[in-house]
Amino acid sequence: MEDQILALTADLAAVKSAAQVTNTMFAEMYYYVTIPLMVLIHAGFLLYEMGATRVKNVLSSGMKNLLAFAFTIAAWYLFGWWFYWALPTFPYDLASGAGYMGISGIEYANAIALPWGDSAQYMGPNMGDNASGVFWGAFALFAATTASIASGALIERIQTVGFVICAIVLGTAAWGTAAAWGWHADGWLVTEFGYHDFGAAGLVHAVAGFFALGVLMNLGPRVGKFNADGSANHIAGHNMPLTVTGLMLIIVGFFGFLMACIILPGEGWSWYADKATTIYGTPMTLAALGFNVPLAAAGGIIGAWVMTRDPFWMMSGCLAGIISVAAGLDLYFGSTVLAIAMVAGMIIKPCADWLEGFGIDDAVGAVTIHGTIGLFGLVVLGILGSGAPGLGAFAPEGTVAISIWGQVVGAVVMFLLGFVPGYVVSWLVNKAGMLRIPEAVQERGLDAVKVPAQAYPEGMTSPASES
Repeated sequence: MEDQILALTADLAAVKSAAQVTNTMFAEMYYYVTIPLMVLIHAGFLLYEMGATRVKNVLSSGMKNLLAFAFTIAAWYLFGWWFYWALPTFPYDLASGAGYMGISGIEYANAIALPWGDSAQYMGPNMGDNASGVFWGAFALFAATTASIASGALIERIQTVGFVICAIVLGTAAWGTAAAWGWHADGWLVTEFGYHDFGAAGLVHAVAGFFALGVLMNLGPRVGKFNADGSANHIAGHNMPLTVTGLMLIIVGFFGFLMACIILPGEGWSWYADKATTIYGTPMTLAALGFNVPLAAAGGIIGAWVMTRDPFWMMSGCLAGIISVAAGLDLYFGSTVLAIAMVAGMIIKPCADWLEGFGIDDAVGAVTIHGTIGLFGLVVLGILGSGAPGLGAFAPEGTVAISIWGQVVGAVVMFLLGFVPGYVVSWLVNKAGMLRIPEAVQERGLDAVKVPAQAYPEGMTSPASES
């Protein structure tokens, strides 16, 4: 009898071990799949940006977007990942990582997030760690997304080197700090103010949008955008279908983006062994995304159609609809999502026109669609989600809940984390003479001067025929 019990115990242990391996392998595959899905975001931005550009600048715009992707990922590997783990408890205790989860601080970041020294074992292939590579890959794509968001606003007049410098700062220091403060269970915005941003409306979209605004203020408008009396001229891109298709690809990639915002249950992967959570440890399911993301996309399109009848703004409304509810996708029900997204779709064009009235030439409306709508989504969640738990069940007693005050504080911080570095870095780059393309080159076309290739075969619209 004793031998049977021992054998049964051994069998149960083997089954449990196998289940844990299966759980871990599934979780690893889940996050791995989010990476190529998020690459579709960049395919979308590539099409979107090139379609929104005149023929004479198509390839230079595409090249700039590719370089944003490449340099941001490389920089995220070298030092961006370190920002996320080192800074959550700032300004309280940077060294020890005094947050209640104890997975932050400079010492912790030095141990796991540098590609040299002892922590290098976590920054490459190894048999003892299933998590670091796929988590890093997902976060690297988030970082690259911030650079692609800003890229479209700056087309047709920014120098390549100057843009790359700005993209690196945005994708590592600005986004890394924002994620540390507001998208980490030890983040001081979370623990002190109950800040909640499940789908990164503030810390990806608002940061990137307002970083672009800071750059635009130093970069200036495209040649011919504004008249002497301050009135604006519409500068149409060469291929609206390409732009609209690119925007739809961004929406496809968004499903991967939002999948990566979920922490799966399982051994070594999450707060709980039996339930998925947000990054804050609060309950979350894929069903919430299944309901809410399509409804948000639909609401944004409808809202923009009501106001504009313009395909560009309708697809931009689709994106704005998702961004407007991203912070609370884990809390909202479908009817609420639809209503918020419709409002977002309705306001984007008036907000973009208002910004243009100040002499800001945002070529694709990125400041409004990502920046303004990102902050709008944060504040709306503060109103509708007030009182919901800010952290999971393991949080210390007295943890701050979601509130309008906390979301407003978070919105202000995200605005500043985007706008201030965007303005300062671009100001310095401009002083070094590496920001703005000379007017003569703008008038001739960037492709003719900077790209050793031709976008379209002979016979299509030529650069010489364009203003």
